[in-house]
Amino acid sequence: MIDKVFQRKRRGLVEAYETLFGVHCALYSGGGLAEFAVAKETLTVPRPPEVSAAEGAGSPIASLTAHVTLAQSAGVKLDGSGPRKNIRITAASSGIGQFAVQLAKLGNTHVTATHRAHNMDFLKSLGADEILDYKTPEGSSLKSVSEQKYDAIIQCTTGIPWFTFEPNLSANGNVIDLTPSSGALVSSLLKKLAFFKKQPVPLLLAAKGENLDYLVKLVKEGKLKIVIDSKYPRSKVEDAWAKSIDSHATGKIIVEP
Repeated sequence: MIDKVFQRKRRGLVEAYETLFGVHCALYSGGGLAEFAVAKETLTVPRPPEVSAAEGAGSPIASLTAHVTLAQSAGVKLDGSGPRKNIRITAASSGIGQFAVQLAKLGNTHVTATHRAHNMDFLKSLGADEILDYKTPEGSSLKSVSEQKYDAIIQCTTGIPWFTFEPNLSANGNVIDLTPSSGALVSSLLKKLAFFKKQPVPLLLAAKGENLDYLVKLVKEGKLKIVIDSKYPRSKVEDAWAKSIDSHATGKIIVEP
């Protein structure tokens, strides 16, 4: 029997699908599954022939989020010119996480990645220096095997309390929270007001076409992989949605015409 959560999400998806021919793609209203969509010109870039349509579709929001997280919030120079930083990425094989691993390695960084044990080879292929299973004592406590402190922890999942992060941060280290709850937002504000050096930093993406253009060029040059888990025809969109809800995909799930 299909659970009620899936029924609600499927109903919302079908309702969206039925009205998609006039959909407006924006950051807060989302994208859509349709032959045509409307988007602001400033948020679009040409797709070069070296980048497939599936790769283009699988890139924008996740890669833009990872880019802003590293280049702005974590202060990583993606051309490798900056000071060396130690970065921890939780749920590193997730949609955003796998982009974060690859982009971090373009900079002068040591990347420790956390995810399920069966994704370790995958994360190694993306360039992660140190990989931990989150179900091990070291993984769940966010402690590095090499005992290094982190200049930034990129939090791509939920449910990890602040007291787990804090002892693993360097003196000026921050946690960049990509899935901030209301409690996390309040905690961030209070620590900022109290001038704490170690802080949770909630991230709210402001998409820019120039950043997307930079990322597309990286894909074209083979410096950034768009990992595709699976492809579905539009007639099987409910199956694609079910796999997304299941949270066991490694890479992007693509719905094609």
